[in-house]
Amino acid sequence: MTAIALLSVAPVTEDSMASEVAKAVEALDDFDVSYETNPMGTVIEADSVAELFAAAQAAHEAVDGDRVSTVLKIDDKRTRDQRAQEKVDTVEAVLGREAKRDR
Repeated sequence: MTAIALLSVAPVTEDSMASEVAKAVEALDDFDVSYETNPMGTVIEADSVAELFAAAQAAHEAVDGDRVSTVLKIDDKRTRDQRAQEKVDTVEAVLGREAKRDR
């Protein structure tokens, strides 16, 4: 089984969140997950939902602030293993092109 998630952890602040987001991303290194950060969050892949939740909790707790906002969206495909890139590849195959555009 592969569990894929989109994780967004951020302090509620008016200033730049980059240093705190970096702490959240760095916390993921202590877990058996793969991840890729993008402008809106971090996509995480794990072999179990338990490992995914533990990594998300560590990322949440790594951020300093009076208030921290965390969003976790999980795709727990239980019938077969599937990687995040495979999901993108499938959409691109239907499109017949890359699923991105530069303006």
